[in-house]
Amino acid sequence: MAKLTKTSLFKTIPRSETPMDKTTRAAQEILDEEKKDRQYKTERLRKARLEREASPAAKINEPATKKPRKKPNSRGNPDARTHSLQ
Repeated sequence: MAKLTKTSLFKTIPRSETPMDKTTRAAQEILDEEKKDRQYKTERLRKARLEREASPAAKINEPATKKPRKKPNSRGNPDARTHSLQ
């Protein structure tokens, strides 16, 4: 048996990456990239919204009130024709 010393006892054995490790690493890289893109987009949109709200033109162009909706025809589509089976 080999003599155990401080350097030989705790020596790390180089290990190849398993397919599961490769998949996990690739998925994590994709998720990190998407998170970075999402944060950048959120930052950009927040800045644009704050600038738009701060401008005096935003207060002038308030949304118009909505018109009330018409009630649908109770009989359905008036263009629909009924065909009798013969």
